Amino acid sequence: MPLRKKAEIAEIEQRLLLDGIYYRYHYDFRGYAQGSIKRGLEAALSSFGCQTLSQLQDRIMHDPTAFTALLGYLTVQVSDMFRDPAYFAALRREVVPLLRTYPSLKIWVAGCSTGEEVYSLAILLQEEGLLERSLIYATDINSQALRVAEQGIFGIERAESFSENYLKAGGKHSLADYYTAHYGHVVLDKELRKNVVFADHSLATDSVFAEMHLISCRNVLIYFDSDLQNRAFDLFKQSLCHRGFLGLGMKESLRFSNQAQAFEDVAQVEKIYQKKSNIE
Repeated sequence: MPLRKKAEIAEIEQRLLLDGIYYRYHYDFRGYAQGSIKRGLEAALSSFGCQTLSQLQDRIMHDPTAFTALLGYLTVQVSDMFRDPAYFAALRREVVPLLRTYPSLKIWVAGCSTGEEVYSLAILLQEEGLLERSLIYATDINSQALRVAEQGIFGIERAESFSENYLKAGGKHSLADYYTAHYGHVVLDKELRKNVVFADHSLATDSVFAEMHLISCRNVLIYFDSDLQNRAFDLFKQSLCHRGFLGLGMKESLRFSNQAQAFEDVAQVEKIYQKKSNIE
């Protein structure tokens, strides 16, 4: 069969598979960047022992446990504590002074993956005296990733890079003050997660669930197409309180979105924005 025809069939199969996932499991990957989805599915084929996406679809449709495993290939679980340290330094410098003016805080980490950013924010808030009055919502569509995040346990080989990032981000102590080493792992202090709620939430299908003072959604939107990005920005605008803050990844921007006029720059390089005063 000519390569072009094979590519056309694979494209049809991918579209049918994503439709099937949506109607069977209510997870919507149809608005994700299709190149990223294609790479994930190619890796899944080998792991599942399938020759074609049609074979994979048949298995996924009839085996919910297989779908749970497939989520690991469709969602990107790459993170780090204090990833992009300049972002966290900018939060301390530009955002924390204003957060201090609120008697209580609600913070949403959207697409929290395995929890590294959640704990980074919790440590930052702890050091700034804000964690006790904060409620952090940590959401992701991958339930396996959420279970890892709730445990707060990471391989000890990652501790060095975590610590380097922490210090570059303006950490006030030693990161080792916040974890114990145990059998090749670092176990984060349980006090860091006592004000954290971990929950399933999809930016593709779910709605607003609370009014937030800060939303941090970093390195998630780069995997969305423009329509799905705009849906996410709509959600963020609706979710933020008056003059609330939004943080994005270094390769993400509000500039060409449908909500570009609803926000103003707080830290342009670090991609931190604030909802404008005249926006509901």
